[in-house]
Amino acid sequence: MDYSNIEQKMEKAIDALSVKFSEVRAGRANPAILNKVKIDYYGTPTPINQVAGISVPEARLIVIQPWDVSILKTIEKAILASDIGINPNNDGKVIRLAFPELNEERRKEIVKDIRKMAEEAKVAVRGARRDGLDEYKTKQKNSEITEDDLKLAENEIQKLTDKNIEKIDKILSDKEVEIMSI
Repeated sequence: MDYSNIEQKMEKAIDALSVKFSEVRAGRANPAILNKVKIDYYGTPTPINQVAGISVPEARLIVIQPWDVSILKTIEKAILASDIGINPNNDGKVIRLAFPELNEERRKEIVKDIRKMAEEAKVAVRGARRDGLDEYKTKQKNSEITEDDLKLAENEIQKLTDKNIEKIDKILSDKEVEIMSI
């Protein structure tokens, strides 16, 4: 029996979690937090990384150097309007984003947030399991597979679910360690 579509759904949930975690501001400069910030560039919403060079010269600093200096103010406004919580410094040529050191309380809040994100990913994995089980139960009702095949499918799908939940827990624990040790 083929469980690849169920496995793909579960992997998509894990990939989405990894992307969300990369956007979490953990006190260390990470250009991924700018992924969701878009500017109005000639009437088109455009990601900052398509109109500027983004570099991380120090652990707590991101430098954005637009290829067209005339959009410097637009980038600055977009960053201020976004929810990344960092005030941009504009010196007329580049924009600097300085990340403040995280205090213990803020770290604990971030850990709470990432645990919620991980739980959402687990719910998505369990949803994929439920959909897969429903599919095989329907096949069994329609006499396409036997009851033994259904039991086998249930066991295999549960193994896939357990494996992916473990992956999520590992990603979560790694991110928690990263946040608490900065």
